[in-house]
Amino acid sequence: MRFRNLAGFGVALIIGAFCGSLIGPRPALAVAREIIELQREVTTLLQGQKDMGTQITQDHTVMRTLIEQSNDTVGKLNGTMSGLQKSVQDVQANSGARLDTMSTQVQGLSDNLEEIKSRLGKLNQQLVDLQNTIQSLDAKISGGSAPAGSVPSSTPGSASAPLAGSAAASGPAPSADTLYSNGLRDITSGKYDLARSEFEDYLKYYGDTDLASNAQFYLGEIAYSQRQYSQAVTEYDKVLTNYPKSFKLAPARLKKGMALIELGQKSSGVKELREVVKRYPGTEEERRARAKLKELGVAATAA
Repeated sequence: MRFRNLAGFGVALIIGAFCGSLIGPRPALAVAREIIELQREVTTLLQGQKDMGTQITQDHTVMRTLIEQSNDTVGKLNGTMSGLQKSVQDVQANSGARLDTMSTQVQGLSDNLEEIKSRLGKLNQQLVDLQNTIQSLDAKISGGSAPAGSVPSSTPGSASAPLAGSAAASGPAPSADTLYSNGLRDITSGKYDLARSEFEDYLKYYGDTDLASNAQFYLGEIAYSQRQYSQAVTEYDKVLTNYPKSFKLAPARLKKGMALIELGQKSSGVKELREVVKRYPGTEEERRARAKLKELGVAATAA
């Protein structure tokens, strides 16, 4: 029994060995193929990794170039912006003086227009008076109420007063119209010293006329244009004090306030500008006063 079992066990071993020899090589071949496939995949991955590294290096180079170009562009833009800011600051620094000069010129032209209107009105009235005189003389002559020889005697008599007046006006000094017109012409053309002399002469000889307050105001404008702000304040004060009914009160108070600010007297200047806002609503002077107060960072009305 024992021998039989040993024989069976031996046969089983032989059969197992035989079978193992038959089926053993096939799994080894499959494993070898998988290893070859894995090697190929690894080779492919390594090549892809290498290609990706090359592409990343190239992209990095391109990005660095773009960044350098962008930095150069930003630097140039910063330089351009700095130049523009400087230009804007220069324009803002000069705009105030230019606006003041233009305002003076516009006011001068406006006064010229008013003067022309006044002259036309006077000429029209003189024509009406002359026509009435002629009609009266014609009526007397045609009616026979006066002899023919009386007409020459009455004509010189009626003309003697204006002739005497014109001679007196044209004696030691030029006429009022000449002085005022010359002053306006010279101030609008920038001949400030000559214009000052002409307006001073106007006030000296014709200080009680309707245009005297204008002449006084333009003395302040001349001083302001020449940056003589203390003198300008004095001249504007004379307009406010001596000519309470002048239509130059609003611009005189406005420019007085601005002159005080230029002198460093901010509180006094702000007070004058607020008076302009309060007293002359709806005017160009009120608009300019509000703009200046806003520029100074203060309210248009006192708290």
